[in-house]
Amino acid sequence: MSSATRTVWAAGAVLWRISAAGKVEVAVVHRKRYDDWSLPKGKAHDGELLVATAAREVTEETGHDGRIGRALETVSYSLKPGVRKKVAYWSMESTGGRFVANHETDDIQWLSVDGAQRTVSYGADRKVLKAFAAQDVRDLHQLVVVRHAKAGRRTRFSGDDTQRPLDDEGEAQAEALVGVLGLYGVRHLHAADRLRCVQTLVPLSQELRADIVVEPALTEEAYAADPAEARERLRTLAAPVAGVRVVCSQGRAIAPLLKRWAADDQVELPASRNRKGSVWILTLHGETLIQADHLPSPFPGKNGH
Repeated sequence: MSSATRTVWAAGAVLWRISAAGKVEVAVVHRKRYDDWSLPKGKAHDGELLVATAAREVTEETGHDGRIGRALETVSYSLKPGVRKKVAYWSMESTGGRFVANHETDDIQWLSVDGAQRTVSYGADRKVLKAFAAQDVRDLHQLVVVRHAKAGRRTRFSGDDTQRPLDDEGEAQAEALVGVLGLYGVRHLHAADRLRCVQTLVPLSQELRADIVVEPALTEEAYAADPAEARERLRTLAAPVAGVRVVCSQGRAIAPLLKRWAADDQVELPASRNRKGSVWILTLHGETLIQADHLPSPFPGKNGH
């Protein structure tokens, strides 16, 4: 008999808002089936990025749409012998909505973090709430960095490499990025001065009806020639702004830029192959990087777990 353990993946979020009194409130939901109070969460669909699962499930269970922020905790517990459940959680700011009782949740409470910790039924939820409370969410903002989508091989393109376009798979990746970047509230688009970087953001620019600002300092060649200028430009783009900025660049610029930034601010980067079409979510407190999260390419059919 096999002793292998099967893993069931799920995702959820600490949904938060600012009360009329200017305080942070978080949502906890009641599940009639289990008669418990918990953070909103649910199972992932096949091939779905877990962050998309989190956003979908929170909206289904609370009636609120939201903007995803930093990743919090991934908790794990046994469902039954041979089956383990893992639940990944994010911070998620409510952008509006109204709770309506449904087949999964029949009540909601908006509470202080301390109140929520006293109310939830499970230690795993208290662990997630502790991670959420470790940083005052009102002081945080995000910058999103994307490695351009697939554009074939450089050796097989006979023209000016600055004009090498996305291939068919790259175009599919660019389309899939629209939904993922939308989860983070991206509104301002910047791309290194390469056609493939600009094209990676074209579907989102069409969705938002927003221009793409070209960034000559953030190409691989510009970084190699003047790393300090590239670092300064990326930090400038990381300044707080209404909405969230995304920057699309190349692998040999992104990797060293983030490595240096993380070292300067003493942040551990998650292990990543930084593949084409993948996404970095940088969370900042003022000018200081406090966390870096990585998402794989959202190309349909790729497993986001």
